[in-house]
Amino acid sequence: MKLNFSLTALAAVGVMAAGTASAQDLRLAPAAPPAHPAHYMYTNFAEYLDKESGGTIGTTLLGPEVVALPQMADALKSGLADIGNSLPLYFAADFPLTGVAGDLALQGRNPHAMALAMTEWVVNCAPCQQEYKEFGGVFLGAGSSDVYGLITTTPVNSVEDLRGLRLRSGGAPYSRWAEHFGATGVPMGVGDTFEAMSQGTIDGTMASIVDMLSFRLVDVATHFNTVPIGTYHATSNFTVALPTWESMTVEQRLMVTKAANRGNFDLTDRWGFQLPEAARAAVAESDITVVEASDELMAASEAFAQQDRETQVAAAGDIASDFAALIDEWSEAIAEIGNDPDALAELAWERIWADVDLATYGL
Repeated sequence: MKLNFSLTALAAVGVMAAGTASAQDLRLAPAAPPAHPAHYMYTNFAEYLDKESGGTIGTTLLGPEVVALPQMADALKSGLADIGNSLPLYFAADFPLTGVAGDLALQGRNPHAMALAMTEWVVNCAPCQQEYKEFGGVFLGAGSSDVYGLITTTPVNSVEDLRGLRLRSGGAPYSRWAEHFGATGVPMGVGDTFEAMSQGTIDGTMASIVDMLSFRLVDVATHFNTVPIGTYHATSNFTVALPTWESMTVEQRLMVTKAANRGNFDLTDRWGFQLPEAARAAVAESDITVVEASDELMAASEAFAQQDRETQVAAAGDIASDFAALIDEWSEAIAEIGNDPDALAELAWERIWADVDLATYGL
């Protein structure tokens, strides 16, 4: 039997409920509204889990008004959420080693390759696993955005056109990219981008084309340059609260892990492919000029990405080198198999999860 509670009741009794949820009724926290890829992923995960468990494991979906991204650590520790969408970069002090993968964002050229590299790397990275254990959660996979480009209010047709621009940056790798080309990376919350571009505070943003719709940049931008900059892939899509994981049987952990493995690809497919396609269609109907990156800009960007990879590996050592190698391996695999979520989920299970001892994993 599935046990279901209203969001209002959950919000009121969340703290008192700490430690009481069984594996038969899991509270899920995507920390995102219905239009967001994370909500889409969690809705599908609930269906996958229902199928994997034969209906024996019920779920209740919590809205972002109950658990938001910055609250995820507290929600998992208090028992308000049993499984949550946790972004390590929101808790950088807790994930200094896991965060190394995020610092290699400029390597991102295929969303699924980045998500798979992140997943395999964390699963097999002993110090990363220790960080999750101390955080109070168990990692069950990652996802990725599409490859970021340039959304601007001024034409960017060449390397020289970047000089002097102020570009919103979502993190250190993007600021490094901007500064290499004589621009300035401006740290700024993505929600502030529209106003900053409207007022001329910044000249644009290094971002997903999906921001054209998500943050209505389609109404303020004049140009989109397709130069591939990088991805956002340092995610933990399904972070299981440690007490919840401990309370499960190995069979139940297997059910949850299988559902999470399939759900991971829904996030990347939605964020990296479906929504960018919709955004490109909206841009095509607008007055925005789409500029295909010139050979000069492409070559310069790729050269800097390689230079940045070498710099980050030299600074972080083997842990960064291992992640970089996995990017190469998964990029080659996807070049052969393609981007089909079902096929990739099968491959991920075979290569990453099949040999994981769920009796001890995460503990």
